[in-house]
Amino acid sequence: MAHLGGLPCNGMATGRDWPALAIIGTSSVLRISTVTSHYFDRQLAEHPDSLALTDLASTRSWRELDRNVAALAHYLATDANLTPGDHLAMLVGNRVEYMECLLAGLLTGLWVTPVNTHLTAGEIDYIRRDCGAKLVLHDDAHAELLDASVAACNIQRELPPIVEEHAGHSVAPTAPAGGNMLYTSGTTGRPKGVKRAKPDNVEAMIARMCGFGSAFGLTGAGPHLVTGPLYHAAPGLFATYDLLNGATVIIMPRWDCATFFRAVREHRVVTTHLVPTMFVRLLEAREQGAQDIDVSSLRHVLHGAAPISRGVKQRMLDWWGPILTEYWGATESGVVTLADSGEWVSHPGTVGRPIPNFEVYVGDAQGNPVEDAEGLLFCRHRQLASVFHYHEDAEKTRRAHPQPHVLSLGDIGRVDADGFVYLSDRESNMIISGGVNIYPSEIEQALLEHADIADIAVFGIPNDEWGEEVKAVVELRPGLAGDAAIAEDIRRFGRERLAGFKVPRSVDFVERLPRNPTGKVLVRQLKAQYATG
Repeated sequence: MAHLGGLPCNGMATGRDWPALAIIGTSSVLRISTVTSHYFDRQLAEHPDSLALTDLASTRSWRELDRNVAALAHYLATDANLTPGDHLAMLVGNRVEYMECLLAGLLTGLWVTPVNTHLTAGEIDYIRRDCGAKLVLHDDAHAELLDASVAACNIQRELPPIVEEHAGHSVAPTAPAGGNMLYTSGTTGRPKGVKRAKPDNVEAMIARMCGFGSAFGLTGAGPHLVTGPLYHAAPGLFATYDLLNGATVIIMPRWDCATFFRAVREHRVVTTHLVPTMFVRLLEAREQGAQDIDVSSLRHVLHGAAPISRGVKQRMLDWWGPILTEYWGATESGVVTLADSGEWVSHPGTVGRPIPNFEVYVGDAQGNPVEDAEGLLFCRHRQLASVFHYHEDAEKTRRAHPQPHVLSLGDIGRVDADGFVYLSDRESNMIISGGVNIYPSEIEQALLEHADIADIAVFGIPNDEWGEEVKAVVELRPGLAGDAAIAEDIRRFGRERLAGFKVPRSVDFVERLPRNPTGKVLVRQLKAQYATG
């Protein structure tokens, strides 16, 4: 196994020993009948009727999961007339059918786009049209968000007859592999579909996903608890990796502390993924005397997606022990760095060192390494000249890769002498609240339609619980004075046009927004005022 630790002379941070990654990109020599890996095969052979999936209401055994995924994959390729390379959208909440839909799409060679179920009908329709989805798989709860003209399949109601009609089919290991096309946004505020490089066939895809799981400590060793929305990259993909490696997956329909504690206790959960907001809530519940708290089964807890305060993390370590692993990455890159508990204690505030596929360094605008102690961080992939591409936007993809193999996630930070990465700011004004990416320009564009608003600046301000919260500073039209009534009317206006998590939690008023000589609003100046109270 290759040792990738140490620092090359150019000051780039590299990885360390990661034995599990040795299997990434290799081909399994084991049977893949439907959606199987080494551990999945073992579960089917030794425990076919044991629990594979539950959303705390419905369950699937390994036999049922295998049968349903294979049948749905065959349906997609035949009755739905989808062919490899086509696009499939999923508007499904946190339920067992989500995992069946995702796996079936990937095994059919499709680009699968999970859609945020908290979006408005208009926002959902934009993503559906932009990705070119030929079919939308949805559940009962979100049926009304789709126009009647959309080609759709209600997976709750139609899965049983699909399984009955298409049971007994399988997927060849050499069949084309599918991929996830997740949506993120750029500075324009319009969501963009992100396609990462994918293997050529199903066998290599399963091997790669199992390898990623092992590299991130998701080896199938025990039950995995999903605490966040499955449509989000981190909860959804981490759960998929652990499932393919043989772990039972318990899906929380929605987050709350009582359900978390009960699920961990009753299912003896071993692995999970959390965001800092959840840590804050759990700590509060404990301090308020929550009953039946038993987290002794937990062995590996991944966290990231939002900044975490050192105080909150230290309190979690004091409570749960050294089982936390922090990561840094993005929709475009996937996970780039990892820091286990010991590394974080010895390097407080770090987001870790790069995994072996990546190097991280401070660079100039062209992606060339520079000696600055702090600056724009770049990631260099060791194998892939283009780590990802934006759907139908070659120019944006080119700009995101200033050099072959090189991309930036837009974060400002530094790399220390030991190769540990630290984040200090973001190049863009993107807000991360509770692990969710929120894009100010999209909110600004929506709220500028309000009759009373002349101009607006939206940005994130510190929030101990959520990491950041959405703040709007408004310049009203001449003759108007800002007050609580207008502020609430602006928020009401926003709720009618935006998903709830995008609506500013507070609105302040100024006579004139600060601008530079070119007319650009000085958002950093506004943020600095709120950062200091």
